[in-house]
Amino acid sequence: MKFTFDHDLHLHSKLSLCSECGLQTNERILQYAQENGLHTIALANHFWDEKVDGCGGYGYEIQNYQYICKAKPLPQSDDVHFLFACETEMSKDYVLGLSKERMKEFDFIVIPTTHLHFRNFTLAEEDDTVQGRAKAWVDRFDAVLNMDLPFHKIGIAHLTSGCMVKFMWDNRFDPHTRLLEILQAIPSEDMQRLFRKASKLGVGIELHAGCMSVVNNENKDVILRPYQIAKECGCKFYCGTDAHKPCEFEIAKHLATGIDLLGLEEKDKFDVKSLWKK
Repeated sequence: MKFTFDHDLHLHSKLSLCSECGLQTNERILQYAQENGLHTIALANHFWDEKVDGCGGYGYEIQNYQYICKAKPLPQSDDVHFLFACETEMSKDYVLGLSKERMKEFDFIVIPTTHLHFRNFTLAEEDDTVQGRAKAWVDRFDAVLNMDLPFHKIGIAHLTSGCMVKFMWDNRFDPHTRLLEILQAIPSEDMQRLFRKASKLGVGIELHAGCMSVVNNENKDVILRPYQIAKECGCKFYCGTDAHKPCEFEIAKHLATGIDLLGLEEKDKFDVKSLWKK
């Protein structure tokens, strides 16, 4: 049976400082889920736990636990499970912005290993090259998989995101071209090793609508390679639009691109319903 788009585990509200949209309320997010027949959604606002040292600024000193809890209580409906999640961060020194004490407070935890646009916070200045960023893709993913985490509710976000090239030292070239160069520089052997481990741990791999929106006949082999290898290694996928404002909900239509090109079936789906509170 073909993989169906029936959930979205990566959504932001106006509380994420990068949203800057007062219309992105919990109620509007729930409406989006109902209009699209989704049975599960997760509010994953940006978060750095104040219990953890190493916050690199960029607004994370504000987006602490007390701040993101302003979203509670989440509106519920008979047909939609609205989960309280977070999108935490990881520093260049592999410090995760989430304490063990806080992990139990979240239904789902999104970790963006490809947030390489925060210079000297998530990426060391000396690694600001194509090869350096390709190595960071591997090392940061590896670091997460080696942590003591509740992997049954962990998702690895947007593995082919444009955040991998944003604010690179050399902006003379097209960012998309640079993205393809970085992805091509990642050895398949490293991807296979990482995805085999991710599969064994039960980590979710995000099928990100934005990442799928740029796929075309010329670049599809490069962009889809990580996801294809993940599928071959037995990883499970979940859907995420990463929408920060209502006008971005429509990007969900691009998830069909990834589903079709990867040939995903229901057996390839992350166990979303296991996240529901009993």
